Amino acid sequence: MPSSSAAASLIEQARRNGRGSLDEPAAKRVLSSYGLRVPRSAVVQSHDDVPRALDTLRGPLALKLISPDVLHKSDFGGVRLGLRQPGDIRACMDDMSARCGQAGYRLDGFLLEEQAAPGHEVVIGGLRDPSFGQVVMVGLGGVFVEVLKDVSFRLAPFGRGEALAMIREIKGYALLQGARGAPPCDIDALADALAALSRFAHARRADVSAVEINPLLALPDGQGALALDAVVIRSGS
Repeated sequence: MPSSSAAASLIEQARRNGRGSLDEPAAKRVLSSYGLRVPRSAVVQSHDDVPRALDTLRGPLALKLISPDVLHKSDFGGVRLGLRQPGDIRACMDDMSARCGQAGYRLDGFLLEEQAAPGHEVVIGGLRDPSFGQVVMVGLGGVFVEVLKDVSFRLAPFGRGEALAMIREIKGYALLQGARGAPPCDIDALADALAALSRFAHARRADVSAVEINPLLALPDGQGALALDAVVIRSGS
């Protein structure tokens, strides 16, 4: 069941800290409490935290910068993939920290996260429309969203049946089904994630103005779907 108290606490903490959005670990904790699946991870603040994190995580790992001043981590070089050894992780931490210092950016730590298996990247999100209320979207990642605008919308909340209908409306739906010999993705899990996001968007409509999971990784059939990155933008001052 969703933990509304946990979500409210994390959103209130962001407000008290003067942050307009939740950092990635907090955003994933909130969405996980509403039924969305996220990779196993650990927050590390210093070199000394790395061995303890490696005791609980299985490589290869992704290291991600946590900073309220870096919106697009990949563009900044704030994401490193394929890490396994403590020395490599520490070197990447030092590099990201140095570049944050040079740019005058705040640094809240690092997220060390298990890398997911290959799958299809999907974008799902929600926003509060002034005319219609909470609107949720789904689309394929990359060029399909940015250039082709291949997306589908519904008012929140809705269940798996409506989520499946949204997914089937996407022009690139055949890719999710396994076009050109590729394995089909777990469409049921993708629909469950989309429905869960709609419940979150509706339940938190008073204190969240927008949410985006980009990408949501749709794994091969039967293996689920993972929220690899998440942004939750709070409402108000």
